[in-house]
Amino acid sequence: MRRKIYKMICVAVACMSLTACDSWLDVDPSDQYSTETFWKTKEHASAGIMGCYNALKLWRSLHTMEFDMLTANAMPYNEANGTQAIGKGEHLSTTALIGSLWKNCYVGIGRTNTFIANVGGVDMDESEKAKMVGEAKFLRAFYYLSLVDKFGGVPLIIDAPNADEQAELPRNSKEEVVNQIVKDLEEAAAVLPDTYASSDLGRATKGAALALKARTLLYNSRWAEAAQAAKQVMESGVYQLFNDYRHFFSEDNKYNCEVIFDIEAKLPEYPTDYDQNIWRLNRPAPLKELVDTYLCVDGKTIEESPLYDPTRPYENRDPRLLKSIVCIGYPYLGKTITKEDVATTGFGVKKYTSYEDDVTIPLVERSAFNFILIRYAEVLLTYAEAQNEASGPDQSVYDAINQLRRRPDINMPEVPKGLTKDQMREVIRRERRIELTFEGLYYSDILRWKTAEKENNGMMHNYEGIEVVKRSFNPKRDYLWPIPYNQTVLNPNLEQNPNWD
Repeated sequence: MRRKIYKMICVAVACMSLTACDSWLDVDPSDQYSTETFWKTKEHASAGIMGCYNALKLWRSLHTMEFDMLTANAMPYNEANGTQAIGKGEHLSTTALIGSLWKNCYVGIGRTNTFIANVGGVDMDESEKAKMVGEAKFLRAFYYLSLVDKFGGVPLIIDAPNADEQAELPRNSKEEVVNQIVKDLEEAAAVLPDTYASSDLGRATKGAALALKARTLLYNSRWAEAAQAAKQVMESGVYQLFNDYRHFFSEDNKYNCEVIFDIEAKLPEYPTDYDQNIWRLNRPAPLKELVDTYLCVDGKTIEESPLYDPTRPYENRDPRLLKSIVCIGYPYLGKTITKEDVATTGFGVKKYTSYEDDVTIPLVERSAFNFILIRYAEVLLTYAEAQNEASGPDQSVYDAINQLRRRPDINMPEVPKGLTKDQMREVIRRERRIELTFEGLYYSDILRWKTAEKENNGMMHNYEGIEVVKRSFNPKRDYLWPIPYNQTVLNPNLEQNPNWD
């Protein structure tokens, strides 16, 4: 029975790659192909690679912003997806978000493996074919990194779906999977272009492959290698910081100079619903623990700065605070925000929304904002952290962090000179939390830093300091998620993670 079920899954995964389209976001693909007739023309190859990209759709929010709600950054307003359960340390191997991530990663891996296995026989220009294989390897690496980041070692499959050979594979070590991720990204970077014409924006580039390689190496404490990969992106000359932090996250600027890789959206067929979920539903709902992390404009913490006034706590703060978070008593949507507008915690998310502070407009349901999965600011932060861990806080580390602080509409003080390696580490970690808030990376950060057992234990608070949710984290268990229950039932060779039996 297990083999029969797995065989059905394999066939479904293979078929999901077999969609034909004439453009990047064609919403009327043909479904009349079979594996015997499909892999023949360039159009078939183009449709196949689009199937690989389409598996990213759930990373628009479910596998990104949801993760901030597992931390002290934010909370959900309800229990949907099991997010609240994970944050409370009450999750199980049957929790929805855990099973969803596993399933969606392997759907993407199955599609990329199907593409790589079949595209070789397609009659088309060989250099273009090689580029498409590079895209597929980039995507396969992305999906595998999403898996090892949460589960550790997983079955490493790089061949087309085959029930007889793959149904009961055991887990590979995390190191083996990470090495394959790095290999895929190096091979992708060797063939992918620096940029694309406007008709192909959104496809993986050389910079995307190198940036994802840097993230992978950083997450696995391979400091010198991570710094080198990030430096290659920095020296490419292709990317730079956008000069408007608030409007970087907008539909009008979705192809700006800071974007390295995103998930394409298109109205009305492939919309995003950030305005509806973030503002109308107050999901995520920021917590006071995050808000208190923002420095004052003198570069000091709220505990240290004479500029901090607890009766006006959002004044004289790092401008990224009011550009990212809606606060009571401040203008938004052409009015002054009240508690009723942000009922869950007294804060709302401004990042990703279409609205302006001083303009009253109808609340929109959907937009075509592209969710950014990798941007240049992250590369600078990756370089700073990796270089500091590898060699200490040399001038290049200061320069990388200070670029973020010197963004024209931020203009925060530069990092003080003379910091020790440990002191710089804390500066970098705070900067990552602030700069990349709600971008789905902070949960991964506290897992790899091994700080989750401290940050994710205890009560979290609303804007008044009132307890609103409890976080609980078991360091003997929770640094890895459990292998989903249905997967261990289908495959008895999947060894469960420690203390999840």
